[in-house]
Amino acid sequence: MSRLRHIALSVPDPWKAAEFYMKAFGMKKVGETDSSLARGVYLTDGFINMALLNYKSDEAAGEERGKDYVGIHHFGFWVDDVEQTVKDVEAAGGKYYMGEVPTLSNIFYEVKVRDPHGVIIDTTAHGWGGASKDGTGQDVHVKLRHEGLVADRAGLGTVAEKAG
Repeated sequence: MSRLRHIALSVPDPWKAAEFYMKAFGMKKVGETDSSLARGVYLTDGFINMALLNYKSDEAAGEERGKDYVGIHHFGFWVDDVEQTVKDVEAAGGKYYMGEVPTLSNIFYEVKVRDPHGVIIDTTAHGWGGASKDGTGQDVHVKLRHEGLVADRAGLGTVAEKAG
């Protein structure tokens, strides 16, 4: 069974965006990320994980959009079997994009696929921090990759601020 449990937005300033979503919709911060691809903030409503990401390069964001793109970047499904899901995606006209299921079963990972239109979809059998697979909110226990991480905010700002 698959459950939509993750959505990622590409934004100029993840912390400013997080403040908005926390104040406007009561979302709670569950962590931060600072990888080679992006820096950002993870929020949750108790059921779905929202990643607010500032991509570090056009390549990391997907060159068809680039790092300055603002909007929905990708979404993710919590699935029972990632390898079978990739086969199902390919049989339905989509294709594998990147990532692999690790040999250790207790670590966080995502395998990315694309739908027939090129939309990026994350799949994982381990979920996202703050998300609930069963939809009750009672099974929220997924750990983030690096709990307690504080991402580097240097150089952030809106596209208009950078241009002006």
